[in-house]
This record gives sequence, structure tokens and C-alpha cells, in this order.
Amino acid sequence: MISESLINAIKARQPDISYKVKTKTRAFTSLLFECLFDKDVNLEQSLKKLEVLFKELVEIVCWDKAKKCDKIWNDYVSDFPRILDLLNQDAQALEDHDPASQSLEEVYLCYPGFYAIAVYRLSRPLYLKGLPLIPRLMTEHAHERTGVDIHPGAAIGCCFFIDHATGIVIGETTIIKDNVKLYQGVTLGALYVSKAVKHLKRHPTVEDNVTIYANATVLGGDTVIGKNSVIGGNVWITESVPDNSMVYHKSEKGIKQF
Repeated sequence: MISESLINAIKARQPDISYKVKTKTRAFTSLLFECLFDKDVNLEQSLKKLEVLFKELVEIVCWDKAKKCDKIWNDYVSDFPRILDLLNQDAQALEDHDPASQSLEEVYLCYPGFYAIAVYRLSRPLYLKGLPLIPRLMTEHAHERTGVDIHPGAAIGCCFFIDHATGIVIGETTIIKDNVKLYQGVTLGALYVSKAVKHLKRHPTVEDNVTIYANATVLGGDTVIGKNSVIGGNVWITESVPDNSMVYHKSEKGIKQF
């Protein structure tokens, strides 16, 4: 039999959080994606459902009631056409540059990289408005589904390409310009993880038209990958790379025949 003292001991140690904020954010994110990309959805009804879900979430996470976080909704929903324009450009970039892609429909329905980008772009306006927790929970939902970890604080330009997707990490203060392509396992991270650098730019800048191949690691807030550059697979970079450069990892391989 479970004693009252045990229950009280557990309650005394529980953090002051409501787990339903996570489950509700998952539902909100999934419905949001379907609302914007499924032509068979009743858009008016779906937007109304999204508004209800959003206000329920805000009731949980907006600790400063004076901020009236629910007022964010009108600005947020009016931004959907702009976000869709960006995402359609991202999808086109994937279709244009991936030889395995047979159609735009395949990109929208099958590509985990596109899903991760979509959730990032839909979370970022909420992050910029200072809404607590929800943007991070949105991108963590995408992380769970795709293996792609994009912080909503990252600034990412148009026509963003993520192929294969799994294992990509993009840190909070990363800046990615236009027409950038990333492959699986790429990390755009920080050199240091101390709380003392919390408010500094900790993650790299990637300029226009850069391609970064699988498992490359680029670290540091002062690190800039110059435009039109190609970063090869498995490269480790902690300093800036000039425009129009190719950086590659040279490995030695021995073969012994028995």
C-alpha cells in the first residue's frame, strides 16, 4: 500500500511544471503543419482550433499575466503567408538540388529536413516576441521526429536546404544566410558552454551559397564561413574561412591483403 508520507515526499520534490504544456504543444505543432500544407483541411475551422490551442498554451506558460501573451496570436497568424512563402522556397531548393527528389510533393510529404525547417520557421516569430517555452517545445517536437535540432533563436535566410537531416545541430545564435545547404550530422555550435557567455554570440555565421557536407563541425561565435564556400565532410572548424574556399579533411587509409 502506498503511504501518504511517500506521496507527500514525492510532491515536495516535484518541479513546478505542468507536463500538459508539452503534449498540447505537440498537438498545436502538428495541426499547424497540416493546416498550412494540407489542401483538404478546412482552413477556417483549423485556424479556429489553433487559436483555441494557442490560448490554452499561453494560460500555462505566460507567467507574467500583464504581458497578455494571448494578444500575440493575431500578429502571429497574420504572418503565415510570409512564412509559407519562405517554406515554399525551401521546398523548391530541396527539389532543385537533391537528385533523389522526384517532385515537390515528395519534399513536402517525405523529407524530415523540410519538416524541421517548417517547424523552425513557425516557431521563430514566437521566440522573437519573447513567448516563454512554446517555441522551444515546438522545435524539440521536430527534433524528436526528425533528429534535427534547430534552436528557434537561430537566424536562417531563404532557400535553406537540409538533406538526409539526421543529427544536424544549429545553435541559438547561429546566422545562416541565403541558399545554404547542410547534410546529415552537421553541427553549427559553440566553442564554450559556460553560462557566462549566455548573452553573447556563441555560434557561427554561414554566408550565402555555402555547402557543408556530412558530419562537419563548425564552432564559435566569431567563426564565419565565407560565401560560395564548400566545407567537406568530417571537417572540424573553429576559425573563419574566406569567401570562395574549399575546406576538406584528408585521411589516410591503409589496406592490408591477407
